Amino acid sequence: MSGVGSDRFGTAGPRIVGVDIARGIAILGMFVAHTLPNPGDTELIADGRSSILFATLAGVSLGIVSGQDQPTVRGSRARVYRAVLIRALGIFLLGVVLASMASEIAIILDYYAIMFVLVLPALFLPRFVLVGLLALFAWGAPALAAAVEGSRVEQSTSLADIAREYFLTGYYPALVWLPFLLAGLIAARSGLTRPSTQWALVAVGCVSAFAGYGSARVSPSITAEAHSGTPAEIFGSGGVALAVLGVLLLLTSSTNAAVRRAATLVFSPVAAAGSMALSVYTVQILVLAIAVRVRDGSGAIDYPGWPLLWTLIVCTLLFAWLWRRFLGQGPLERALSAATGSRPG
Repeated sequence: MSGVGSDRFGTAGPRIVGVDIARGIAILGMFVAHTLPNPGDTELIADGRSSILFATLAGVSLGIVSGQDQPTVRGSRARVYRAVLIRALGIFLLGVVLASMASEIAIILDYYAIMFVLVLPALFLPRFVLVGLLALFAWGAPALAAAVEGSRVEQSTSLADIAREYFLTGYYPALVWLPFLLAGLIAARSGLTRPSTQWALVAVGCVSAFAGYGSARVSPSITAEAHSGTPAEIFGSGGVALAVLGVLLLLTSSTNAAVRRAATLVFSPVAAAGSMALSVYTVQILVLAIAVRVRDGSGAIDYPGWPLLWTLIVCTLLFAWLWRRFLGQGPLERALSAATGSRPG
């Protein structure tokens, strides 16, 4: 699935292990952000960056399913559009359901689905156009969001206000987060298996992160805090996401066989979790919703808390590794593949 689950819509090519590992790291980072005790409410490394890595990988996956550096030919693009739209609809509905479960977590899935739809018109554009769009949204969308937020007088549930929240003022505003998907799409269009692309991801990611976080360090008027939605956060956290992806691709496709095998083996449980990220994310929210109810009823579960965090991590890695080894594609990923007529990934 685009960004969550299988990277293939019926293609026969192998999965890119580095992408699965990166997605698994994003999921584990969300576990940390959602459950780690933080009495001082200080910003953790996982805060914001995990979901931004997740969003960047959505763009990567959209690029993979549409042909990477050899985009799907014009006559076959309709099936890609159709599959992405069906999956986006499924993810959106699932996100709405999970948001109703009072898990005390800001659900990303419904926002995520809207991001997929927004990227579709740009899916097969040349890379230089994608770079231009990335720059436009990275600077323009935060300014527009700030203007809209400043002009809002009161909360309401009108269609316009719902649209405003999804696109500009919500926890994961789709227009503000669009640069992350565009960055991932550009990476995929550059050929993820090429060493030159992998090194470029590390270099560009580090420069972008330095520029984003550096500007916030030197100027009191600039912030790059998690979920601030500023250009500094976009370039800072987006750069981290690209650098992480580049490092993992280099490790898992290294010309040194020993390094490649060791990285693949060590990260195999994380890659398994990343290959079924939608299923893992959904189970996480269900567990947290149950923990909230138990806590409110008797205080028996410390949520957020270390025991819950380690239980989620260990059980997720073990379950995902066993499921992937013996059953293949994750349960929700398999259902979405069936809905779109895709092969299991």
